[in-house]
Amino acid sequence: MAEAQASELEARLRADAQQAQRARDQVRLDTLRLALNAIHLEEVARTDHDNPNYGKQITEQDRLALLDKQVKQRHEAAALYRKGNRPELAEKEEREATILQTYLPAKMTDDELRELISRLIATQGKDFKKIMPLAAKETKGRAEGARVQQIVRELTT
Repeated sequence: MAEAQASELEARLRADAQQAQRARDQVRLDTLRLALNAIHLEEVARTDHDNPNYGKQITEQDRLALLDKQVKQRHEAAALYRKGNRPELAEKEEREATILQTYLPAKMTDDELRELISRLIATQGKDFKKIMPLAAKETKGRAEGARVQQIVRELTT
């Protein structure tokens, strides 16, 4: 497998980690290091013959999906910490999620989703089973699947 190309996102994460280190911002530094490590682990996993993505280069979309997953994990952890009456740990998780969120593209609004789905319906018809996969592909990383599904159902019925 060819050596993976460093992406724009990774370069930005590394530069911001250096800046956080200089500023002695430990929470930010740790958060960025964990994000970079998640990307590195995915690259390593793709060298395993048993991995379904064996030999495939990690794309910018993959990197963004990994960051999105990290944000979701931190929100889930924060909710569990709040439930367990550990507000200080919940706040730390929320801070980390906020830091990582800045590297993700802006989420689509409901109006933008409706416009995109309406365009798909205009070209493909009102069949939910036909529209949903197309909408999911178009909105990947920019909208939550449940919201997309809700709006597709609303517009196709």
